[in-house]
Amino acid sequence: MILQIFLFGLAAAAAEVLGGTVIVLRKTWPRRLQEILLALGAGFILALVFLKLIPASFGALGDTAALFVLVGFSVIHFFEHTIVGHLHFGEETHTDVMVSKTASLSAFSGLFIHAFFDGFSISAGMQFDFFLGLLVFVGVLLHKFPEGLTISSIMLAAGYSRRMVLWSALAIGVATLLGVTSVFLVASLSRELIGAAFAFSAGAAAYVGASDLIPEINKSEDRLPPLVVFGGMVLFAVTERLLEGMLG
Repeated sequence: MILQIFLFGLAAAAAEVLGGTVIVLRKTWPRRLQEILLALGAGFILALVFLKLIPASFGALGDTAALFVLVGFSVIHFFEHTIVGHLHFGEETHTDVMVSKTASLSAFSGLFIHAFFDGFSISAGMQFDFFLGLLVFVGVLLHKFPEGLTISSIMLAAGYSRRMVLWSALAIGVATLLGVTSVFLVASLSRELIGAAFAFSAGAAAYVGASDLIPEINKSEDRLPPLVVFGGMVLFAVTERLLEGMLG
């Protein structure tokens, strides 16, 4: 099971690195496609959180789950938008904002934390309930490629070399794997902590969908991405049925 979960985390990290590599090789990527991928991920994650993760958390922990969900939500907010001053998803094009390497390092730090909790959510989900963990993995995977585009375009806009840009994408991928591994350490201390970790990840996922992804989609001048959010919710329902059929 540990190897299997780690391989899923590796796949998510690889999508991150792929996004970074595209920026290094092409410099640009169709913005509309980025927004559509983010919208699919947002709709999928929000449906997953409200229909599966939060109910399962309360089923496992009772009313205590609410505290861990809130803590998960709050921790992501603290690291991404309280400590870090600049963090958003999508290719960085407004170089007038990204004028200093300090700002780019701030964004890198925020995305590093974000990626860590992506891996944490995948691992906690699969250890709590493998089926739910697979759904978490799909939700994370949908925004991993745009995340790779984000960090690499930010580093390029800050004037870093292509080698450093690629290293930054690799580092964010490693953060995902560190998140996966951290739950193994939690489980080694006490299996009872997995339920708490799962509820925490539900709050973290809620923040990713509602606060990280939806605002980026709402800023789009294109009408399609906001509609695609509902497509992401439909995609969640279809994916759930397909996985149920495959896993029996």
